[in-house]
Amino acid sequence: MSSHLSNIGGTGRSATIPYRVLIAGGCYSGLAVAIHLFEKCDTIESPIPIDITIVDERDGFYHLIGSPLALASRSYAEKTWVKFKDIPVLQRADVRFVHGTVSKVDPETKTATILEQPDQAERIETYDFFVAATGLRRVWPVVPQSTTRDAYLEEVGRHIDAVVNSTKPVLVIGGGAVGIEMAAELKEVQPHVSVVLAHSRDKLLSAEPLPDSVKECALELTRQAGVELLLDHRLKRSTPVAEKGQAVHYDVEFENGRHMAASQVITAVSRSVPSADYLPPAALSPDDGCVRVRPSLQLAADALPNADAHLAVGDLISWSGIKRCGAAMHEGRYAALNIHQMMLRDTQGKEPVFNELGHHPPMIGLAVGKNALSYGGEGMKHGKQVMEWFFEEDLGFRICWDHLRLGGIKS
Repeated sequence: MSSHLSNIGGTGRSATIPYRVLIAGGCYSGLAVAIHLFEKCDTIESPIPIDITIVDERDGFYHLIGSPLALASRSYAEKTWVKFKDIPVLQRADVRFVHGTVSKVDPETKTATILEQPDQAERIETYDFFVAATGLRRVWPVVPQSTTRDAYLEEVGRHIDAVVNSTKPVLVIGGGAVGIEMAAELKEVQPHVSVVLAHSRDKLLSAEPLPDSVKECALELTRQAGVELLLDHRLKRSTPVAEKGQAVHYDVEFENGRHMAASQVITAVSRSVPSADYLPPAALSPDDGCVRVRPSLQLAADALPNADAHLAVGDLISWSGIKRCGAAMHEGRYAALNIHQMMLRDTQGKEPVFNELGHHPPMIGLAVGKNALSYGGEGMKHGKQVMEWFFEEDLGFRICWDHLRLGGIKS
């Protein structure tokens, strides 16, 4: 929905001076902001010059949804990380990439401190609009920890070699969405490997606000994928065991006293934490550290000076619903449209009409081997057709690439 919001009146800004937009984070939501801004500002009727700087700790776009498959298939791993310099839609004179991290934002002076790779050289960047889109920090192997594509391929290659050469079961710890997908994709791509999924509760997806029918369906699909399930098994310790002439394996002990031997132990408990500590503390929720935003995705009005010119999108905002790629891209689009409205206010004196984010009800799409499960407003669906609708054959890479229009914006 949209609403008329009263803001500061037009500034009389010249339409020939480029707006400087600084985006922290170059994944789904951050790229959605940039691309939708291009589309709005490139119009023949009312062109607005912009200069966009995208700062990311990686040297390219990483398809996060594809992590479970990337950790099982070398060929897919090569596809799922695309360097920014190789993304067609972003090859423009008014776009710059900085390989580094934002360490501090000063909203009052509209300046950001950036630490550049590889030597952490400090630079100060000024901006007219700032967008926080750095998402959540997730541990390995939920996401790769490498910051370059080359290092990532080495990191993933070592992991794949270890699981492919397993002589004992590969144990995946954590029955959330990540653990289910990781176990199922490994079994699908490497069927000779014995895969065991252990979860501390009596139901999979136990941390998600989903009906029991969804959790039971996830369990059945996981079993159909050939994954052995250990429910009510909380990991106590995993001890490396070295035997002469054999590869190291692990003696795994659970809190219920059960032991098992595993060639590899993969922790798929995400332990995600927001990555917005570069913003002033007042901008963050005291409950979870996520960024406090208004429905317009502008930071909470009481959070900091110039709050209207600071927006946040994606997984790091404090908002309803399960963290999802689709929601992140949707929020990126809304942020771009609302920034454009503020530009029109400044250059043409138009009253802005802001797009407002509504309540996100619980919904999920889960890939489980050859099948998938979806749950949302139309209830639950599952099966091979759902896999095709939501993920196709590449865990959604083609779908996200085209939705973001990374190959180029058509006239």
